[in-house]
Amino acid sequence: MTKKQTDEKRFVVVTTDSTRRGVFGGYLESYDRDKQIIVLTEARMAVYWSAATKGVLGLASIGPQKGSRITPAIPRIDLNGVTSVMDCTSEAVKQWELGIWR
Repeated sequence: MTKKQTDEKRFVVVTTDSTRRGVFGGYLESYDRDKQIIVLTEARMAVYWSAATKGVLGLASIGPQKGSRITPAIPRIDLNGVTSVMDCTSEAVKQWELGIWR
């Protein structure tokens, strides 16, 4: 995580359990680890990520690449069944914020 991200909002990629099967990106507002509930703002969903993204960790490292399917942002989402929370690089944040269905 860059220094800038620690001073400002923290952009994360979140995965949810197999019954929900979601992968989301957004700014962390709150996270209750015990209840496995996270709140994201300016949230987007990764519907599909291309091979160029190099997997779910690639979404946090380099961001969604050409051929990926990222939804438009919504103001806020509460997610249940959280299985992972990954900090994003500044490069990845830029890609997520493009938010285009590529």
